[in-house]
Amino acid sequence: MICPAPFLFAQHLSPLAHEPDWSDLEKFQQTISHDEFVRLLNDVYAPGDAAKQFIEIGADSAGIVTTTGTDRFILRFANGAEKSPPRFWKPASGLKKSHKPLDGVNIALDPGHLGGRWAKMEERWFQFGADTKPVAEGDMTLRVAKLLAPKLLALGADVSFVRRTTSPATTLRPVDMRDAAIAELQREGVTLTREDYAGSSDPLKFNSITWQSELLFYRTAEIRKRARIVNRALQPDLVLCLHFNAEAWGDEKNPTFVDRNHMHVLVNGCYAASELALDDIRHDMLVKLLTRCYDTELPASESVANFLAGATGLPPYEYTRANARHVGDNPYVWARNLLANRLYRCPVVYIEPYVMNSKPVWERVQLGDYEGEKMVGGEWRKSIYREYADAVADGLAAYYKSTRGTFEKVPK
Repeated sequence: MICPAPFLFAQHLSPLAHEPDWSDLEKFQQTISHDEFVRLLNDVYAPGDAAKQFIEIGADSAGIVTTTGTDRFILRFANGAEKSPPRFWKPASGLKKSHKPLDGVNIALDPGHLGGRWAKMEERWFQFGADTKPVAEGDMTLRVAKLLAPKLLALGADVSFVRRTTSPATTLRPVDMRDAAIAELQREGVTLTREDYAGSSDPLKFNSITWQSELLFYRTAEIRKRARIVNRALQPDLVLCLHFNAEAWGDEKNPTFVDRNHMHVLVNGCYAASELALDDIRHDMLVKLLTRCYDTELPASESVANFLAGATGLPPYEYTRANARHVGDNPYVWARNLLANRLYRCPVVYIEPYVMNSKPVWERVQLGDYEGEKMVGGEWRKSIYREYADAVADGLAAYYKSTRGTFEKVPK
């Protein structure tokens, strides 16, 4: 399947994006005050005046640059009482008390990456010697999701899966991405393109049409398809994006251990001016802001981070580049603009614990999943998958319990 040319080549859009429909922001008229809009824009979504040249804020409204670049969409602020923003998800603060903290909460599990036969293409696979278990993030996140689901169900949640297998959600494949890959290389200013590349450690792979086609398949087309599943079919109250972290490991066949092991949790935010110059990203950011996803993402992420930190004993990861920034008071929680947490039009808790190519984590992966505890590094530990799943379930339960309130079930 070859996508139509406007879908591929529009220079004011991010890869594989469609033109945004600015009229759908009409439903947000008078749903947010001037001060709240400014706070969220400046403190969370576009720090450092990143949106200054695209959003002009007045006393009663904001003028937003639209697709044409010459027209403005006028968003009117609430004057007095704010109207409720339209959204398909329920905030925890609106839920009734229940004896189960997640009663009536629809949670979608999004195990990151694909795994299976796609793991090497995704470059989320490595192996130390032929007689060891390979580390494949997509398989590992799916295992965590399948362990987590019954725990959430027991807490009262309705649970859905964005993916249940290692098969892609998208019907597109790398071969369908060729024209888009050439266009993306041109946009990036790559003049010496190559047709193919010699493995993940090839330093010239970034100039390769094949590598760029694969990247667009598994990182862009796949996530965009998952977003359609989340927004149109599942419509959850919260998405849990489950990942494992890693440092650069070099050659997948001869990888390198690192000394660092850490964790962090991400909420959507920290858009750069160069990102907001793209029409679809600017539009998507405004939807996240106006639906107040951050009001749920931050406290839910902080609670999950607290329980994961307690269970794993890992220190917080520290970003050193400007593509992320601390939000809130929790050292583990950062704001960052990722495709999934931008496109999913509901709160997203994006979880990145463990460094897969640190020796302690690799050793735990070699142990596989197991019930109970085993001696690991001189202490008794659950399997890495159950430790992950238990902590996330406990963190969500604590957040919803504190926000909605619970009562003890009256025995019959």
